[in-house]
Amino acid sequence: MTKTKQNHLLSLPNILTYGRIIAVPLIVLCFFIEGKLDGNDTARWLALALFTVASITDFLDGYLARIWEQTSALGKMLDPIADKLLVSACLLLLAADGTIAGWTIWAAIIILSREILVSGLREYLAELQVSLPVTKIAKWKTTIQMIAIGFLLAGPAGDKILPYTTQIGLGMLWVAAVITLYTGYDYFRAGLHHVIE
Repeated sequence: MTKTKQNHLLSLPNILTYGRIIAVPLIVLCFFIEGKLDGNDTARWLALALFTVASITDFLDGYLARIWEQTSALGKMLDPIADKLLVSACLLLLAADGTIAGWTIWAAIIILSREILVSGLREYLAELQVSLPVTKIAKWKTTIQMIAIGFLLAGPAGDKILPYTTQIGLGMLWVAAVITLYTGYDYFRAGLHHVIE
């Protein structure tokens, strides 16, 4: 391995991405500290702290890679994977724990389905050497989605400090799901144009 490649592997932006991937099982583990699924107050605050740090690294890794000119193929591949792992694991955890229940399960399904479908589309288009740039509204969707998950991780523990924390999180998750439908349609419309050609 050349020194340049090794430097890219161990660059700070990539280390932040690795950290986000490592945070995923740690967040889930917070709810299993006593050996069974238990979203007690301690578990929720620990999970929220880890999720908050992981979400900040999501912004920092790309920003630092650009300003320090340390973008790499590995970073470009791992960054969206880390994002999807973090969001998917948290949504599944919150559904298993009952924080997301009833009709709101559909909001989580919409978000997860879009992530999988757009990933598949991007992979297919990459073979055609076509890229789908992230739109501004997609960035807003991600921001709202992350804030919603943060509120939901706090859940009942957060309700004791800020009333309606859980309801705010559920409402924001639906907002993210609606924007997700729009951005998903937008990506597929742009992608299908290249597929048909």
